[in-house]
Amino acid sequence: MLPSRYVKHSPASKESVSVQILVLGDIGRSPRMQYHALSVARHGGRVDLIGYHESPPHPDLLANPRVKIYPLSLPPAFLKALPFILSGPLKVLWQVWTLIRVLGYQTPPARWLLVQNPPSIPTLAIALVISILRNTHLMIDWHNYGWTILAGTKGRNHPFVEIAKAYEIALGQAAPTASITVTHAMKRQLQEPPYSIKSPILTLHDRPAAIFQPLDSPPDRRAFLERLTETRDVAANIMAGETRLIVSSTSWTPDEDFSLLLDALVTYANASAAQPLLAIITGKGPQKAHYEARIRDLQAAGKLPNVRVRTAWLAIEDYARLLRCADLGVCLHMSSSGVDLPMKVVDMFGSGLPVAAYAGYESFGELVEEGVNGCGFETADELAAILRRLFGEKGADELRTLRRGARKESELRWDEEWDRVLGRVFGLID
Repeated sequence: MLPSRYVKHSPASKESVSVQILVLGDIGRSPRMQYHALSVARHGGRVDLIGYHESPPHPDLLANPRVKIYPLSLPPAFLKALPFILSGPLKVLWQVWTLIRVLGYQTPPARWLLVQNPPSIPTLAIALVISILRNTHLMIDWHNYGWTILAGTKGRNHPFVEIAKAYEIALGQAAPTASITVTHAMKRQLQEPPYSIKSPILTLHDRPAAIFQPLDSPPDRRAFLERLTETRDVAANIMAGETRLIVSSTSWTPDEDFSLLLDALVTYANASAAQPLLAIITGKGPQKAHYEARIRDLQAAGKLPNVRVRTAWLAIEDYARLLRCADLGVCLHMSSSGVDLPMKVVDMFGSGLPVAAYAGYESFGELVEEGVNGCGFETADELAAILRRLFGEKGADELRTLRRGARKESELRWDEEWDRVLGRVFGLID
């Protein structure tokens, strides 16, 4: 039996706008798609948010009666024990079945289907088929390219990568309504060969949600640092400026080489007159255990004098508080495509936190302004030099300048950006 079809309301009202938002990943770790949902609901639209329900979603989503979460079933655990040549196809088949079941039959028909890319396989193909069957407008939100991420592990000339690239290009061209990109550079790239997308493309820069705010109260900073397990024992030293606090967020995947940070910390720690430093790395992912073991080895070997490195997994409220309490954010995102941007830097700026970020890709300058709100680096030695300079005796003025720039950047917010770019497209703003 074919899925039910969307019937256009006439005259259309804001309350009649319905949007399915699909992320073939953990909803709680997909901030941009959660922000889309909150923006639609804020203007009176109905949202069905579809994805894996592993981490807690944004609390405002759970409290909003206009947002309903439809969890996707995770692939069976036994697939992980099989060779990739078997587990890969079986996982895709499982995803195809669950996507069709939820998108086509469990959710009511919607006017719009907004899908995150990547992952591209099988998401884009299933979304296109469902949009046709259910009379729904399909919009792709391009965060990056799936084939370039795959190339990071398989190599650009691998047959799977070539197939994935051709698939992604074909589906991008076939999407009939519109596309969204995270940078102007990505928009330009999608309009040119080999993508050559002819449908409208809109750039929606990531902006921080309201939960990320600069620090205005030193007593609040002290109270949080004394409460948080990872900072409790050095809270007094951080407040006195005797220990510096840096924060980095990661999904512990190959596109972020944490060897850069660890090597930089070793170099920093062994320099003369290095100020004591606490580095907190938040997040979870496949390479976390590997790097935790390396951190323990470095500490046991005495290579990190006066430097403590701790890992954490925090609720979004505590993560936002940690950012506003830190002295510097560190981002190791290495763009596989060269044209995406890391959301974590956006959240750091939203918290008034200056950043030191990996700078070796084309779109870096769309977010970080060198010497204004952050510093760029490409090697561990360059990152170590930034830490020594900013936390040295003569670095206080530069750090204050960068913090002022980050606070100015924090004035640019998601709600205003979303309303300007997508509010009228979805029919939610007159």
